[in-house]
Amino acid sequence: MHQGKYVFAQIIDFIPRREFNQFVKKYQGDKKIRSLNCRDQLLSMMFGQLGNLKSLSGMTLCLNAHQKQLYHLGFKTNKIVLSTLTRANENRDWRICRDFTNLLIDKTRKLYINDNDFKIDLDGTPYAIDSTIIEMCLSLFKWANFEKGHSAIKIHTQLDLRGNIPSFFLITEAKIHDVNLLDVLEYEEGAYYIMDRGYYDFARLYKIHKQKLFFIIRAKKSISWKRLYSKKVDKATGLRCDQIIKLNNFYSKKHYPDKLRRVKYYDDKTNKCYVYLTNNFNLDAIVIADLYKHRWQIELFFKWIKQHLHINTFWGTSKNAVKTQICIAISAFLLVAIMKMKMNINRSIYEILQILSVSLFEKTPINTLLSEFDLQNFEDHAQKRLFSLDF
Repeated sequence: MHQGKYVFAQIIDFIPRREFNQFVKKYQGDKKIRSLNCRDQLLSMMFGQLGNLKSLSGMTLCLNAHQKQLYHLGFKTNKIVLSTLTRANENRDWRICRDFTNLLIDKTRKLYINDNDFKIDLDGTPYAIDSTIIEMCLSLFKWANFEKGHSAIKIHTQLDLRGNIPSFFLITEAKIHDVNLLDVLEYEEGAYYIMDRGYYDFARLYKIHKQKLFFIIRAKKSISWKRLYSKKVDKATGLRCDQIIKLNNFYSKKHYPDKLRRVKYYDDKTNKCYVYLTNNFNLDAIVIADLYKHRWQIELFFKWIKQHLHINTFWGTSKNAVKTQICIAISAFLLVAIMKMKMNINRSIYEILQILSVSLFEKTPINTLLSEFDLQNFEDHAQKRLFSLDF
């Protein structure tokens, strides 16, 4: 099917072109554009992400070194001009890339909905909510001033724990408090929202409760409460108490007048006790504790994208350029995830990205490229061969 087709061209075949063109038309991205339309801009940035390149100049250098192959890679332009690409990132509406990323999120979630080790049987979707900060140079990114001498942006994320795929993201300046995300989330009926103490706001939590949604949040030590009654717990499971409480503090009680459930759990691995508050009174207490344990997946997700996607070094200094790059970085990750599932590739996304980064100009079918040999066995064989050499 892909005989003689470049690997990069095979990857971008998974881009839904019609929908992307609709986003371009919506935000007038190609209006008065003579060269390097929005699609070529997207492909250039995708190439930089997948090719593990560090700068726009390196990206344009590599592409123009294969100028005769640009058409076969999927580009309409016959040359990528650095200044043109820079202006495109600086000025073209980043919401084109945002909406495109959200489209890929929807497609990826459907493919990965049950493709992990999440085994808790729930009626609704479990979501972990958190944010991560990306530090920047103050002299270049003054608009992102965070603390004295520092600039930073923050990526707020909602992660679907059934597939560990982000279902929502928001890019803000780092000084925006995490709890503000709760004001812009599109809540899903019957869903479970699992949060750390950064989202501690009883007025916002009560709004979630009134919509008949569920939340699990780690409690602060400073809250004042009174016990209404307690349930028996099996301490061999790590549970220490399962209580129904009401808040005592005047403002807390004013903002959240209903009852809450308080679950205390001892984790022998960390040798710590954790206290959770929830508005769900039906799940077993141990399930509440297990759900909060799964929140760690969003920390692993942030760690992974910082290590493997190019969002620590930015290819432009304006707010628009930074947001464009982050959206395309996430899109590249999602595109590879979609390709992995649709082509039944038995490798991790990290391994796929490693192989693709040195194979974009090859004409090998992706199935063959990614399944011809086992990466781990190859490395083991190479090590054995190295140590068997006579010097």
